[in-house]
Amino acid sequence: MSSQPVERELDAELFGQSIRFGYSETWIAYSVLSLRLVMAYIFLSAGVQKLLDPTWTAEGFLVHAVPEGNPLGPMFTAMAEGWLFLIDPLNVFGQILIGLALLFGVFVRVAVFFGALMMLMYWLTQFEAGLLAGLPVANGYVVTYHLVYALILFGLGAVGAGRILGLDASLEDSDAVRQNPWLKYLLG
Repeated sequence: MSSQPVERELDAELFGQSIRFGYSETWIAYSVLSLRLVMAYIFLSAGVQKLLDPTWTAEGFLVHAVPEGNPLGPMFTAMAEGWLFLIDPLNVFGQILIGLALLFGVFVRVAVFFGALMMLMYWLTQFEAGLLAGLPVANGYVVTYHLVYALILFGLGAVGAGRILGLDASLEDSDAVRQNPWLKYLLG
């Protein structure tokens, strides 16, 4: 393994435009690994914090944090009124499992899919009005950290972040995956 960063050139088409630029494989790998570990920490710490708090429930958030004019408000109210038996454990253990998957780089594409879905659900709770009102968000911005996290997770899945110092690289070399190539879509 070389100690010198490998310089490569990316040649792609994006929105009908030809894109070409140089990049360092080493720094890309460090960046992807860092983003994966930071997102692992965010999910794992949030899930463990909820797990260790015996009074935690999503009910307070769903009832009190969703703005009055949110077009999806009735859905979130219904979640709080009749679905907490499912919502609470999915939230807690979902965050823990997503965090662990990202930490160990295992089934990363599955983890980032569900993590991005969770972040998009949180993002949807912040709308103050409907589409005709321009979908204003509670803090005044459409791009919130929930949306940023969802996009980071999308990127981690797109580049196969679990292959960088993760268990997904080993799993992809296993007989089970070689015999069932569709499993590669869950890894990476």
